[in-house]
Amino acid sequence: MLTLAGVNDENITELVRQTGARVALRGDTMTLSGSREEVERAQPVAQRMIDTAKRQLPLTADDVLRMSLDGVRPDGTSTDGRIVLPGIRKVIQPKTSGQAEYLKQISENDIVIGIGPAGTGKTYLAMAAAVDALSRKRVRRIVLARPAVEAGESLGFLPGDMQAKVDPYLRPLYDALEDMMPADRVQKALETRTIEIAPLAYMRGRTLADAFVILDEAQNATSAQMKMFLTRLGVNSRVVITGDKTQIDLPRREDSGLVQVERVLAAIEGIAFFYFTDADVVRHRLVRDIIKAYAEDTTG
Repeated sequence: MLTLAGVNDENITELVRQTGARVALRGDTMTLSGSREEVERAQPVAQRMIDTAKRQLPLTADDVLRMSLDGVRPDGTSTDGRIVLPGIRKVIQPKTSGQAEYLKQISENDIVIGIGPAGTGKTYLAMAAAVDALSRKRVRRIVLARPAVEAGESLGFLPGDMQAKVDPYLRPLYDALEDMMPADRVQKALETRTIEIAPLAYMRGRTLADAFVILDEAQNATSAQMKMFLTRLGVNSRVVITGDKTQIDLPRREDSGLVQVERVLAAIEGIAFFYFTDADVVRHRLVRDIIKAYAEDTTG
């Protein structure tokens, strides 16, 4: 019964939260009450919880959350692209068919290159897939990289040492990570280098084995940097590269490594290209209209 209820009754609390039914444990009996729909929703989840406890297997609130989701396989992965993040009991769910296909491509290919406008979830979904892979011990670490390229400002005029200068470029990666893991786990993972966040230039000379590697803002990686990054790939590693070709901050558009890889790597098996459109924008509705307006502007 202790396994079934969980620490401080957290398993029962999660069952109530997910189904709306009222749950009572008395002796060796679990009673469900509420509306017909609530009880019908809770009954199969409660039965799986009981079966798990009877087999003396671990049972946590995260497990209860997974059990409550339709279309979840026995290993906890979702048949429709949903990702259940451990520790914070949060479900990352694709909001468009494009986002669902993007997650599918990530699960099926060693290298995925996601290209599209801002607000489509390119980096956020890749980060969720990385955290999911780490929590399931499919990889031993996560490596997140960004090119530190000025977008109208100069690094030299920013205050502080080099780490302080590049932190503004890496901050969005920290923000996404902290939205997916408890703060103490993020801090511990960074200290033990289970998760590493670094400028792209720091990747030179390394082999990234047994890792989930994300290169964000790849439109600002030069061709040489992109080749260097792609050749870091080691055994049992996955790479996701994200970028927006309309936001290149390099002196010349043709210098972008993201533009080059479309041309050079398109025919290689195991490398998938996924293109987001403005239909995949999930920010404020005006973001989609702004992107379309800029795309239609012919004045340059």
